[in-house]
Formats: sequence, structure tokens, C-alpha cells
Amino acid sequence: MQMEEHNLTVVTEFILLGITDRPELQAPLFVLFLIIYLTSLVGNLGMIVLTQVDSRLQTPMYFFLRHLALTDLGYSTAVGPKMLVNFVEQKNTISYHFCATQLAFFLVFIISELFILSAMSYDHYVAICNPLLYTVIMSPRVCWVLVAIPYLYCTFVSLLVTIKIFILSFCGHNVISHFYCDSLPLLSLLCSDTLEIEVIILILAAFNLISSLLVVLVSYLHIFQAILRMKSAEGRRKAFSTCGSHLTVVTVFYGTLIFMYVQPKSSHSFDTDKVASIFYTMVIPMLNPLIYSLRNKDVKYALHRTWKMMYKYFSVKPSAI
Repeated sequence: MQMEEHNLTVVTEFILLGITDRPELQAPLFVLFLIIYLTSLVGNLGMIVLTQVDSRLQTPMYFFLRHLALTDLGYSTAVGPKMLVNFVEQKNTISYHFCATQLAFFLVFIISELFILSAMSYDHYVAICNPLLYTVIMSPRVCWVLVAIPYLYCTFVSLLVTIKIFILSFCGHNVISHFYCDSLPLLSLLCSDTLEIEVIILILAAFNLISSLLVVLVSYLHIFQAILRMKSAEGRRKAFSTCGSHLTVVTVFYGTLIFMYVQPKSSHSFDTDKVASIFYTMVIPMLNPLIYSLRNKDVKYALHRTWKMMYKYFSVKPSAI
């Protein structure tokens, strides 16, 4: 009878265990992640605005950088503010509907980043291997198709996974061993049969990772072949400089996702997941604007020009005596 009453319990909120339960670490971690999130917020918003308003940055490369910044801003904001609030609250709770909303937005942006990164690798391939036809191949219409289709697909995947999880029964179990609502920790709370949703998540995760990574690998295979054929040392240096930042981000981002979602279930650990999740939900969105922007001369010049224009616009002229 007690089991039946327990099974009929309706979950209205979840308890997030957070990053750590050690009280002495709450304040230092709050300050650390506040700095990280604010840096990510300013960096990604700055990149979005700068590539939108500066006429010299109206190229396919910066078009994709703008959408990379948008996805970084999207999933870090889906997770970051709530995580910061949980550091200062005694009871770290999240409502049932807010949990579903957080999961949905997180999935949309995190999956979109995979395909934005693969689109950027294709852009690099065209720029290095077909420089004379670059503006023809990477037309504005093609660029929009390369981001619009992933956004639509990722929205569909996000809604599918979120709805499938939240129509199942949690039967009173509401303690999430994580610092945000993610699919794997939520699956461990379900008392319904989870085989179908587990298979769906596994197939979609494998497809998203493999298909997007395949585009990256094929693109860079052709890029490296083109670089090896270059006779000019300056041309090789410039090509490696163009691809270096992207390769770094791709390696780190794909590496953490593969580690989290493709590891054997027997060795699965939520504590290990927390470390990987912190890295790709908070640290990578902060690093991407720095890697892609501050090392780029065009962006530096655009920042300088924009700063001078803002200074002239807002500066107060001394009144005539």
C-alpha cells in the first residue's frame, strides 16, 4: 500500500545536488563561475554585435562566428544563471516545468554548436582549397541554409527528447545528481520503462556526433592535402593560423561530448560528468570568443574602430565659455 502511494506521488519540483556539497567551497565557486559567466556573456554578445554592425566583417567566416557565439550564449545562459543562484540558496530546487524548459533550450543550443562547428570547417575548406570560387560557393543563401537546417533539426530533436522524458513517470524521485537538468541524470529518476528513450538518445547522440565530426574530418583532410601542396611558407603559415583556433575548439568540444555520452554504462559516473559538463557548459563558451576573436586582426581592428566611434558619440564636449 505504501509502495502504491509512493508511485502515485506527483513530482512538482526537483532538487539539484549542484557541483559540491562542501559549504566552504560555495562562496569561492560562486565568485569563480560568476566571473566565467560574465566573461562569456560579454564576449559572445560583443562578437554577435560586432560581426553584425561592422561592414568589414560581413563575410561567411564571421557569419558562422556570429552563430557560434549565439549558440555559446544560448546554452551557457540556459545553465549558468540557475547554477549561480543555487550557490546562494539553501535549498537548490527547480520547478518541474522550468526543468523541462532548461533541458529543451540546452539541447537546442548544444546540438546546434556541433553543426555550426562542422559548417565552419567546410567554410575553411572552401577558403583554402577553392579561394577563387569562395564568394560564389559560400553565398549568403548557402550560409543561411547551413545554419537554418541545423537549427530546425536541433529544435525537433530537443522537443522529441524533452517530451519523451517528461511524459514518463518520476514516481516521487526528484533528486537530480547534477547542477542542471540534463537527460542522463533525469533518466535515472524515472520509474517507467526507459528503454525507448535511452535508445532514442543513443541513436541521436551517435548520429549528431558522427555526422558532424565526419564533415570536420573530411574537410580537414582536404585542407591538409592543400597545405602540403603549397610552395609558399607564408601561405602554409596563414592556412595553419586560420585553422588552428577552430581545430583546438573542435578537439576540446567533441572530446568532452564523446567522453560523456559514448562511455560504457558500467563506467558511467555522474561526478565525472559534472567535471566534463562544467567544462563545456561554462568554460568553452568563455574561451571561444577569446580564441576566435582576440587572436584575429580583423576583429581587433573592428573593436578599435567601434570603440573610437562610441567614444566620439558619448563624449561630452566642453561648453563654450
